[in-house]
Amino acid sequence: MAAAEARRGFGGLLAALPARWLPPPGRAAEAESKPLQLRVAAGCGLRVPRTMITNCPAVAKEFAERIGGPVVYKPFTPVRGTVGGQSVAVYASLLRPEDLGHPSIATTAHLFQEWVPKAYEVRLTAVGRRLFAAEIHAGSESARVDWRSDYDSLDYRVCEPPPAVAAGVNRVLDQLGLTYGAFDFVVTPSGEWVFLEVNPNGQYGFVEQATGLPITAAICDYLEGTET
Repeated sequence: MAAAEARRGFGGLLAALPARWLPPPGRAAEAESKPLQLRVAAGCGLRVPRTMITNCPAVAKEFAERIGGPVVYKPFTPVRGTVGGQSVAVYASLLRPEDLGHPSIATTAHLFQEWVPKAYEVRLTAVGRRLFAAEIHAGSESARVDWRSDYDSLDYRVCEPPPAVAAGVNRVLDQLGLTYGAFDFVVTPSGEWVFLEVNPNGQYGFVEQATGLPITAAICDYLEGTET
């Protein structure tokens, strides 16, 4: 109760300030919904993977068989904890159709997506209308499935999003009411950008340190109202 009251009291005071927020209070929490993000991204002209949300093992297995290839499972929210004194996390996992009939799927809702062949991935950080994109090249098997699982193997290169993708990103921000977003894309071997998700509070420091992209300066400009 004390924590909830502090959040609503002190947090409410902060939200009442006539100041710029990045991202705006309340909007970020709503925008974290992966199903909402996928629907909005598709409506804004971005390609999204075929997705199934279910707690029925038979439906999950049928989805995987219909896809006809590998399927990815990912949690709706970050899952982290400690096992044996070691910090652990649940990352995206690559599954086979036979894995999708497991009875434990009935425990709760699961998100399954088609595996999109990737040449590399892109972290695109949006600050207001300024977009900063960096290719992420994975150097290990685990990182090729989920690059967060092996940061030491990653290589970064600055890139430019295609105009249609940039326009789609700005429409997503408008529809979700966001002024900041860390977008994740897969880029296929043919060069097509496929939207995976957007984190309204996503980290950017590791990208800036690796590439020199001036994201911190853009955030300062936005908060000061001096962005161009």
